[in-house]
Amino acid sequence: MEPDRPYPPPAGLPDLRRVGIHPDFWYPVAVSSAVRTGKTFAARFAGERIALYRGTSGTVYALEDRCAHRQVPLSMGVVEGDLLRCCYHAWAYRGTGRISQIPYLPKGVDRPPRGVRAYPVREAYGLVFVYPGDPARADEAELPNLPECASPSHKTMMFSRTVRCHYSFMHENLLDMNHQFLHRGILGRIQPTLLGSDAGPDFVEARYLFTHAGGRKDRGAGLLAAEGVGGSKSPDVITIRTQYPYQTLHLVPEKAELPAFSLWVAYVPEDAQQRTNHVYGLLSIAKPRLPGALNLAWPFIRRFTERVFAEDRMAVEAEQRAWDEQGADHNHEVFPLILQLRHVLRTNGTPLATTPAPCPDASTCGAAPPADPPTPETA
Repeated sequence: MEPDRPYPPPAGLPDLRRVGIHPDFWYPVAVSSAVRTGKTFAARFAGERIALYRGTSGTVYALEDRCAHRQVPLSMGVVEGDLLRCCYHAWAYRGTGRISQIPYLPKGVDRPPRGVRAYPVREAYGLVFVYPGDPARADEAELPNLPECASPSHKTMMFSRTVRCHYSFMHENLLDMNHQFLHRGILGRIQPTLLGSDAGPDFVEARYLFTHAGGRKDRGAGLLAAEGVGGSKSPDVITIRTQYPYQTLHLVPEKAELPAFSLWVAYVPEDAQQRTNHVYGLLSIAKPRLPGALNLAWPFIRRFTERVFAEDRMAVEAEQRAWDEQGADHNHEVFPLILQLRHVLRTNGTPLATTPAPCPDASTCGAAPPADPPTPETA
């Protein structure tokens, strides 16, 4: 496959913004520390409401968030041992989704044969992952392999944010580094040069050389690239890869062998039309030789990454609003790399219904989301 060859969408394929993310993968739906022992947590994946709860054994379970009796959300329920009891009529469920008890059921009357759907669930890297697709395929599907997150030579920063846009806008934003003008107030004048790219049926990868061409750069940017904690000030090579459905970024200073930092990110649709996604990110930064230096730099790095993300969120949410207003994707993409990416996202995803779902609250549709609460960090 020629890396610079564009992929015009074949006739008959839907607008990319109407393509849903494929469910046959492991997706994070919560930060592990948010699912406390003996408590429930309401999560969502592409319009499916999921009730997470952690039993007293410490195991996390994931059930369809509705009681089989009156459809009251099980996330409103009470955890008893490793059972979850509905808050309304006290029906109790096992972690498998089967009904364990109906307290007032007369003797001799059988319980309903079916309870609710249970999702395969795993914990890794401080996140709770569920498998929303075919459960028969869950055991064969692999979790992301992120050795840096468990390495004592790295310190990991976690991100958990809601963004009001289709997940494809997020993939495009990170892969297309030609948007650095957006960050001129944070990074100064940055010149990205595409060194090369590659693509396959389920991935697109690009390598950029970043050169600082002037202007003031946020202190956190230099610290993140190891300039201020023992690294060099030479240009940086950044490799970005969409390996469906996840995305990664690695920054390697010129002439260095190991990355200064690595980013893994998943964009998890929340609503049925997938016009809102939750971003879960893990940023692993190599510790410098000087003990404690990274701890001192940590607040500056956090501030820098939050500022960059805020500007990116502003841009992609504006793209989504334009799509909503026009009812289709009328942009004019000229970058072959993004055309390749769109091909990968289209062919690996699943078509959505063409009729938009009604907004549950007209007063908030199109409004800016509330400020995100602080998220925990993992060392």
